[in-house]
Amino acid sequence: MTALFHPRNRHQGRYDFDALIDATPDLAAFVFLNPYGNQSINFADAKAVKTLNRALLKSFYGIEQWDIPANYLCPPIPGRADYVHYLADLLASSNAQIIPRGAAVRVLDIGVGANAIYPLIGHAEYGWQFLGSDIDAMALNSARTIIHANSGLATAIKLRQQKSPQRIFQGLLSANDYFDLTLCNPPFHASQDEALRGTQRKWRGLGKAAPKQAVSALNFGGQNTELWCEGGEALFIRRMIEESTTVSHQVLWFSTLVSKASTLPSVLSALKKANAFKVKTVEMTQGQKQSRFVAWTYLDVAEQKAWRNERWR
Repeated sequence: MTALFHPRNRHQGRYDFDALIDATPDLAAFVFLNPYGNQSINFADAKAVKTLNRALLKSFYGIEQWDIPANYLCPPIPGRADYVHYLADLLASSNAQIIPRGAAVRVLDIGVGANAIYPLIGHAEYGWQFLGSDIDAMALNSARTIIHANSGLATAIKLRQQKSPQRIFQGLLSANDYFDLTLCNPPFHASQDEALRGTQRKWRGLGKAAPKQAVSALNFGGQNTELWCEGGEALFIRRMIEESTTVSHQVLWFSTLVSKASTLPSVLSALKKANAFKVKTVEMTQGQKQSRFVAWTYLDVAEQKAWRNERWR
């Protein structure tokens, strides 16, 4: 790991495995010295990765109980934290460069998943309130178990199922729902075959032979709805932008990760067509990985001022 994360990201430098083991003794069984003499784990081992995540969440965010069902996405915590911190900066840009904190700030996590990572980090770091949505009932049950297993989270994080797989905001939000932020890590691939090829590349990158059932055996896991959708992230994000126009004054800032740089031009074109008042592309660097998110608002300067005066004061 390198120190290229957001300055407020708690995960700068290498993992301190000794401290993590103190907090989560089960992690010790997976830690070894690599050829460079540094402590590490086998990132191709799903149990090792899950235990590392459990240790990180406990040590840095006070999450005492965290688990996910087999074959669900087990996300890398430092990268997820980066998105949250840059979103805090985005809110600050509408608030005289002061990050709004506490329960007055409401965030919608589109595709909260079984792991509920973004609400856990966002609430721990900034005290924000979250609504997590997903089309997968089992994922929501897992997220609900995490929330109710940790003191204080049940009032801070709510969950709601999106009953229509083809919809994002429509059918999910009522006319009385208002959010300061939306965030999303959209399905990356356009088909199951594409997801399988991507999984095999990741296994090769880890120096391992991909299992025959590689999609379910990927070290970070992932169900079909987490890994792929028809049209991939490009179509998913364009659909999100189209639907965002129908709730344009119920959200201050919409946002979504854009994994593929090649997707960005079509996303920006769709936002221009949607007549967004302001669009921001924020680049992020996590080690050797380049990532980005796009954010947009339909509220002009006066409307943003009125928003913050009404909700954050």
